[in-house]
Amino acid sequence: MRPKKPEATGEGDLFRARLDQIINLKHELVQLGGKIDWNWIDREIAPLYSDKGRPGVETRFVIGLLLLKHIYGLSDEAVCERWVHDPYFQHFTGEEFFQHEFPHERSDLSHWRKRLGNKLELLLAESLRVAHETGALRTRDLKRVTVDTTVQPKAITFPTDAKLVHAAIKGLSRLARAHGVRLRQSYLRVAQHAAMMAGRYAHAKQFKRYRRQLRLLRTRLGRLIRDIRRKIEGQGKLEAIFEQPLWRAAQIRSQEQRQRGWKLYSFHAPEVECIGKGKASAPYEFGVKASIVTTNGRPPGGQFVLHAKALPGNPYDGHTLCDVIEDTEKLTGCPIERAYVDKGYRGHNASNPRRVFISGQKRGVYGVIKRELRRRSAIEPVIGHMKTDGHLGRCYLKGREGDAANVVLSAAGHNLRLVLAWLKMLLRLILIALRLLPAAPAAIKSPS
Repeated sequence: MRPKKPEATGEGDLFRARLDQIINLKHELVQLGGKIDWNWIDREIAPLYSDKGRPGVETRFVIGLLLLKHIYGLSDEAVCERWVHDPYFQHFTGEEFFQHEFPHERSDLSHWRKRLGNKLELLLAESLRVAHETGALRTRDLKRVTVDTTVQPKAITFPTDAKLVHAAIKGLSRLARAHGVRLRQSYLRVAQHAAMMAGRYAHAKQFKRYRRQLRLLRTRLGRLIRDIRRKIEGQGKLEAIFEQPLWRAAQIRSQEQRQRGWKLYSFHAPEVECIGKGKASAPYEFGVKASIVTTNGRPPGGQFVLHAKALPGNPYDGHTLCDVIEDTEKLTGCPIERAYVDKGYRGHNASNPRRVFISGQKRGVYGVIKRELRRRSAIEPVIGHMKTDGHLGRCYLKGREGDAANVVLSAAGHNLRLVLAWLKMLLRLILIALRLLPAAPAAIKSPS
């Protein structure tokens, strides 16, 4: 059922402190909370609810927590813990009185992310609207953009063969224990020792010993798979539960290090892809490709992200440009006059190819276009800030839906960080201007 809107009483309470009496109402977080259109967000989310059932958690409360999490780079647990002792966080989420306990469950954030799905883009759109309203972003800045792709790494370790087989053994044993499947032997102790020795032998370049330990791990995994299949045969419910884990374990057991084609890089996150970016420090990254669109020029408030989207399947960059430009125009409501990309977009499928300029291009590049093409590389520090200050650097959310949600929320969090810095700077300039005003001269009394 659609959540009820909290109503502010405006009255005092003998046993509780009003937040507007204990915080600085000129603080940038308070100003940001007043500029976000919470009613519009609530109306957009309303179709996701049914007319019956228990009322959901207040929209402003959960959306505010999601934004605060990505603005300050906190985890779900950390943002809930900080909310209890930070009155500015409580005011931002719509509280009227200071609360000494967290009123809901931490898992509500996970449920809301799943419920919102594709609707998360409205938070990115709202961040751009707030930036435009405060003067940090101008309309003309939306017409010339820079497009690039990056990798959003998943929260997995580097996938060596020994690690993957060991993870499959642990995952199957844990699942069998949870559902009461009595195994002949779990092989946990043997597999842990073999995985440890395989890592040591590989580090010492003793590859014959390493391959011996790897064969031992694969043999134990095969025994475990066959044992579980015998125990659950004919039990439809258990067969359905173990179908995917057994398929992943069999795939990990059969795949080789240098085989061509699709491979599985994580037992608990099968959606992970191996993406080669050609970096000296990290030739391969394991996660999902993400497309980022920023302003080409520098608006007054900084370099804003106009669109962000996860690209599962590791598509070629040029084949995604047409859809990315169309989605950006739909999100901002402003047609794109020029788009600047790197050499990975050669052979792109843009609807107006004459308005797309590739790094290193000579034909048609002169004057303003030449200066704007030199600014194409300004998108790199934006991506760096999204990874270090936000959550784009490591995704802890589950599945492809979690990857898509993390990319969009990281972009919205980056934009709101810039808006907070802009509001703080404006307040500082106003205070400096007030100090520099000359004092009013005292009234001169006429002689009587």
